[in-house]
Amino acid sequence: MRALVDTCVIIDALQSRVPFAEVAQKIFIHSANKQFEGYITAKSVTDIYYLTHRLTHSDAETRKILSKLFTLFHLLDTTSLDCRKAISSEISDYKDAIMVETAIRSEMDCIVTRNVKDYTKSSIKVYEPSIFLELLAAENETE
Repeated sequence: MRALVDTCVIIDALQSRVPFAEVAQKIFIHSANKQFEGYITAKSVTDIYYLTHRLTHSDAETRKILSKLFTLFHLLDTTSLDCRKAISSEISDYKDAIMVETAIRSEMDCIVTRNVKDYTKSSIKVYEPSIFLELLAAENETE
């Protein structure tokens, strides 16, 4: 399974945000163990850098964290076409619309986010992290 992981899930794991951290960190582990192909967008990386740097107050430390993140998740580019298509999307949050367009173009199976309510009009499947983990467990049982 190829899953695009939203920024909020990455930050939950990196910053140990309660009550979301445990599930988010399991997604990191599952990605590391190749139980699915995890992706993040290059656009998300700038947000992840900013939010992580606010905690570390260290460019070097933040870059180390990003380097480790890049070993766990593949990067997807967001294209100008993704941005243009998102303009006419029925998804009201433009950032989320761009993520959907990037996921569609990149042939992702789903998006993993805590923010599923903003994706109700998505043409790609969207799962909360806990539901995604349940799907992975069920998939592994059938193999």
